[in-house]
Parts: sequence; C-alpha cells; structure tokens
Amino acid sequence: MGKTPTASQTVGPFFSIGLDKLLRADLADRSGKRVTVRGRVLDGDGRPVPDAVLEIWEPLQDSEGTDPRGYPMGFGRVATNQSGEFQFIVNRRAARRAEDGSVQAPHAVVLVFMRGLLRHLVTRLYFSDERANQEDEILRLVPGERRATLIAAAAPQEPEHFLWDIRLQGPEETVFFEV
Repeated sequence: MGKTPTASQTVGPFFSIGLDKLLRADLADRSGKRVTVRGRVLDGDGRPVPDAVLEIWEPLQDSEGTDPRGYPMGFGRVATNQSGEFQFIVNRRAARRAEDGSVQAPHAVVLVFMRGLLRHLVTRLYFSDERANQEDEILRLVPGERRATLIAAAAPQEPEHFLWDIRLQGPEETVFFEV
C-alpha cells in the first residue's frame, strides 16, 4: 500500500525520507568559540515530539560566506529523535553593537517545523552566561518572567555545553515571535 499525503498532513509521511540528507548539526566554523546545544522539543503535556525539525540560523559576521558544501555559514537543520531530543553545534560570537547603539547578544534564531503546524514557529536561543543579554534589544521586548524560555543553561560540569528545551504549549511555553 503506497503512502498518499492528505491535505491535513502538513508534514506528511515522507518527512524523514525527504529531509534526512539535508540535516546539518554542526554550524560552527573556525572563527568562533564552538558550543554544543542540546535539549528536547516537548508538547503541551510535556511529552517528547519525536518528529520535529529545527532550523538554526546564526547571525553571520560581515566577512563570512558559505561553507565548501554551499550552505550559508551559520545555517543548520536537525531532527528530533524518538525521545524528542536534539543537538547542534554553533559558534559563540561576541555581542554586536549597531550604529544606533542597540545591542544584539550572541544568539541563534531557531525555526520549529513539525506535524500539525501550518506555519513554522520562530524563537531565539541565548546563552545564560552572557552579560550582553541584559542589553539585547529583542530579549528586552520579552516580559521578564518569560525570558528564561529563550535562555539555554550552562550544562553542569560540561564546559561549552548548554541545555535548552522547547516547550510548544503550557505554562512554561517557549516564547515564539510573529515574523
């Protein structure tokens, strides 16, 4: 029996077949401090989402271009496993100050794709030990009690590792942005 997509299947039965060859978990190049981020995607009941895909976009420095495979530097895509877990590696760059004085702390933009979503979700990932978080213009737009959902915690006894869960609904729901 063949697999036929239906209108209600936003991801379809072909999700892993079509995207596996496009996965790229190591976004880091040699110009920055490499850090590993790992976590889980959880639904509103706290259950793992085993079939989500995250796209990670890391802001580039002006002189950066593409890697040898043609990917833009700072772009990657990872899938969750059966336990809803994911892991990727990014560069930890310095905070950037714009000409107008606004600050962007080191961060990555993360898009969440999964079954049941007609549109992807957009969020940001920040690092808990970054002083520039207090000045970041986007993070400051988020109510103080919700900011923790965007900040990855340093992993105990694992230098250069950070832990960050994405919660799709519920009282600890990750902040998602309308773009």
